Amino acid sequence: MPDGPIATSPVLFDRALIRARRRRAAALGPVTFLPDRVADEFADRLGAVMRRFDLAVDLGTPGDAVRTALKKLGSIGTIIGSGAALDEEQKSLAADEEALPFRDASLDLVVSGLALQFVNDLPGVLVQIRRALKPDGLFLAALLGGETLTELRQSFAAAESEVEGGASPRVAPFADLRELGALLQRAGFALPVTDVDRVTVRYDTVFGLMHDLRRMGATNALLARRRTPLRRATLLRMAEIYAERFADGDGRLRATFEIVWLSGWAPHPDQQKPLKPGSAKTRLADVLGTREISAGEKPDRA
Repeated sequence: MPDGPIATSPVLFDRALIRARRRRAAALGPVTFLPDRVADEFADRLGAVMRRFDLAVDLGTPGDAVRTALKKLGSIGTIIGSGAALDEEQKSLAADEEALPFRDASLDLVVSGLALQFVNDLPGVLVQIRRALKPDGLFLAALLGGETLTELRQSFAAAESEVEGGASPRVAPFADLRELGALLQRAGFALPVTDVDRVTVRYDTVFGLMHDLRRMGATNALLARRRTPLRRATLLRMAEIYAERFADGDGRLRATFEIVWLSGWAPHPDQQKPLKPGSAKTRLADVLGTREISAGEKPDRA
């Protein structure tokens, strides 16, 4: 597998603005239902791994919920937080997720919660993480996937097209499950696994959702965002469309958050290897107790 950058990635996100908005969210008092859910899931997944991790890095995760949950496991030694707005009482390192300051083969575990969806060069970040892991070191991350805020995206696009004659990018594009699995393989991870947790949150109005996004530090940080203020007429029409299309029977509005989980191991000679094609010693037909039908043969009709 290549160790260098995989491809030149487009610059989509204003990283300085993302950091500023995370700091603002922390000062306002963040909305934490997603980080708390992710922290519990990290603890469950790592608790099922029967081994010890002496040195771990929490990469870019907003808040301290993940580090707090992992400290309770007892199987993780030192946990270093890396990113913005870190808890001063915990060990931390000022670093950007796109430029990791770790030596090759120096870490036993890297985790990241709800941060990597906002990096511009995710393939390059994954390569850096794989390099920083010791052989048989583990990478485990949760990031927002492609169906996140699909209702808000559709409503804004329809309202802007109707009121202003065109749509501007207002909700970040998120990668889908298959793309992320392929990136793990290209970055050189062994035994890559991806899965999805879809969370539906309900609100009285779309403005409640937008308030929560502000206090998550997750409002629009696209470089291509429109810099002029949002028109009141567009905002109100967006709210109407959202209520028309995405309300439940009781009038409350649905908002989807798709959490994609990624895991992979730094290669090691003792790891399990997939079987080569044709190496199976037992036929599927024997296991199922049926007769194998060769290509071109017609099955018997009852």
